[in-house]
Amino acid sequence: MSTTATSTKQPFGYVAEFESASDLYHAAEKVRDAGFKRWDVHTPFPVHGMDHAMGMKKSWLSAVVLGGGLTGFLTAFTLEFFTQVNLYPTVVQGKPTNLNTVPAFFPVMFELTILLSAFATLFGLLLFLLLPRWNHPLFESELFKKFSDDGFVLVIEAKDPKFRVEKTKEFLESIGATAVEAVEA
Repeated sequence: MSTTATSTKQPFGYVAEFESASDLYHAAEKVRDAGFKRWDVHTPFPVHGMDHAMGMKKSWLSAVVLGGGLTGFLTAFTLEFFTQVNLYPTVVQGKPTNLNTVPAFFPVMFELTILLSAFATLFGLLLFLLLPRWNHPLFESELFKKFSDDGFVLVIEAKDPKFRVEKTKEFLESIGATAVEAVEA
């Protein structure tokens, strides 16, 4: 009786390395035009226009930050105005206890707006990026480890509807990848 070892790991995708930022830029355009949806690029520095080459749309993070800022502003205004004008009117040096008092509220409104905008940025980004994730299959790739130093890397995930094991590898090689590595999840 013979037993065969079966691998329980699923393919995560392919990691492809390119010579330069320009090569990666043009490869990103070709991957976008080929219709892939679940892919990303990794470079040691920002590449101008890469988001356009990837076909990325505007992020929703700015709307989340605006919501956080407005929440901070309205919270500060409501708490200050309600307590100082309606609940317990405090007359200080003959200043009015009505809407004309608002300039005195600006420092607290500004600070709370900034504070809640910062929290919205942090937590919104963590939510959009699905973090924290303590381990990722790409961390095991030798090609991926180079991107933070001198590598230009493109990753196509196996979850992509157009992903086919052999055809995707051939496609990456045809668009100029110097090395292609399969990564398992």
